[in-house]
Amino acid sequence: MEQRNLVIAIVLSVVIMAGWMFFIEPRFAPTPSPAQQQAAQQQTVQAGQSADQPAPQPATPQDAGRQVMSRAEALAQGPRVAINTPRLKGSIALIGSRLDDLVLKEYRETVEPTSPEVVLLSPLDSEHAYYADYGWIAAGTATPNGETLWQADGATLSPGQPVTLTWDNGQGLTFARRFEVDEHFLFTVTETVTNNGSGAVEVTPYGRIVRYGTPKGASQTYVLHEGPIGVFDCAPAAGTSEPTGCTLQEYSYGKTRDEAEDGVKLTHTSTGGWLGLSDKYWLVAQLPAPDEALTATMFYEPKGDFYQADFTGQPHQIAAGQSLERKQHLFAGAKVVRELTAYRDELNAPLFDRAVDFGLFWFLTKPLFFLLDTIFRFVGNFGIAILCLTVLVKAAMFPLANKSYRSMSKMKLLGPKMTELREKYGEDRAKLNQEMMALYKREKVNPAAGCLPIVVQIPVFYALYKVLYVTIEMRHAPFFGWIHDLSAPDPTSVLNLFGLIPWDYHMLFAIPLLGGLIHFLSIGVWPLIMGFTMWAQMRLNPTPPDPVQARIFGLMPIIFTFMLAPFSAGLVIYWAWNNTLSIAQQKLIMWRMEKLEKKS
Repeated sequence: MEQRNLVIAIVLSVVIMAGWMFFIEPRFAPTPSPAQQQAAQQQTVQAGQSADQPAPQPATPQDAGRQVMSRAEALAQGPRVAINTPRLKGSIALIGSRLDDLVLKEYRETVEPTSPEVVLLSPLDSEHAYYADYGWIAAGTATPNGETLWQADGATLSPGQPVTLTWDNGQGLTFARRFEVDEHFLFTVTETVTNNGSGAVEVTPYGRIVRYGTPKGASQTYVLHEGPIGVFDCAPAAGTSEPTGCTLQEYSYGKTRDEAEDGVKLTHTSTGGWLGLSDKYWLVAQLPAPDEALTATMFYEPKGDFYQADFTGQPHQIAAGQSLERKQHLFAGAKVVRELTAYRDELNAPLFDRAVDFGLFWFLTKPLFFLLDTIFRFVGNFGIAILCLTVLVKAAMFPLANKSYRSMSKMKLLGPKMTELREKYGEDRAKLNQEMMALYKREKVNPAAGCLPIVVQIPVFYALYKVLYVTIEMRHAPFFGWIHDLSAPDPTSVLNLFGLIPWDYHMLFAIPLLGGLIHFLSIGVWPLIMGFTMWAQMRLNPTPPDPVQARIFGLMPIIFTFMLAPFSAGLVIYWAWNNTLSIAQQKLIMWRMEKLEKKS
């Protein structure tokens, strides 16, 4: 009975966790209903022009006449203002005033120290163009566009050293754009329009992020969101400019393409909020002022093969001799949790920290991350931090685990009595179950108690899985020995005797059918350690009387070894260390129980 419950608990744990990740969680991702889309479109019309005159929209990138070339060639096409900060380097194109060249100094493509630095943004004419820009829409007068050549008052943008770009349209309007950058990944953009003409002018601001092509390796699973993202439906709270009622909207690249086939643009209205394009570890996001009413659209354009996330603000009247100033921010960099949280509070950007995809159980996953990150700040290694976190989790569950292990130890001591009952009532299953329940009651044993530690571990396992999978802090975080990246699977393999045989078996992965089997068999050292600790822990439990249950019970360590082998090395290390602590705790309790039994 008790072993059957244990096996069922383990199997159900895996099924529930996998089922939730791949089927249930994505259903909770909020998507606009047709009615919401229609309402948003109506609000767009109201916010812009009359119903018979479409609301102003940002120009599409094709207007610039894109010609694909190498990134280096594209960067050499025109004058630029350099960007140099402790964590960023790049430039702003003076033609079009685009922020289209950013490289992350602290992050490399692989764990190798000589691998290329991560390139985040690239110019319009490069193969993988990805950029952010701003503009104004006005009727009857020229406004800056992708061909506009701006004048700069400085050569380098850096923290504490802003750069202002200016352009005169020759019709009475002067446009100025002041760029500032902090020491992390935040740009502040202040735009000024001065009307030197003789009549009033109406201008409407917009901002956008454009990305050509679907990113290589973009997630196709429900476990991780990559694609357009934003926080909308905000409204100013009574007596304050702080946005309230905001909702996080996430659209995968695939969903955005599917919507484009039906001619649908994902549209939202809001007062404040933010929008952008999110990768697993990187984010580029426009953050308008929290009190600015806006209409946002996110879409895919098949003809140009690009994704665009843009917003259009409210029209502004500028009288002759007057000027208009508006300020907003742009985030472009790594999704460092503590920094996103700080920006959320500093800029009044609701849910900005949720750009890190902590999942539906973010209220559990994010605190666990902060605990792990706090431990890391003391020990200096995320692998050690995971071991310390495991000890803390075990300590928190100590009373429950003690009760469970005592019950399991009693079950093992009751083995001879249970054998007698089976021999006596073996043919009468109903009577046997009745007598066994009576025995459990007399001895004060709960046969289901052994399942509790496993069930309680499910939320912790899931939360740690998400932390290892989605946080930039875990990317390329080393442990000891051969583990140079805790967020990646163990790189060793039994197929080459863990590196002793110098042959590259990875080439076999491309062979149909055989490649899948080879990949399945490429198990590393830590999964094997985890499997051994699981087998050792199960050896401490009573042997199931049913031969079928006993075989299933014996196969569980093997099944879990193969199942967890592709998971992050940090997760496998956590599981192996947790098993080791459980073995020590269980053996101590069994030793005490045996001493008490001998005394009695």
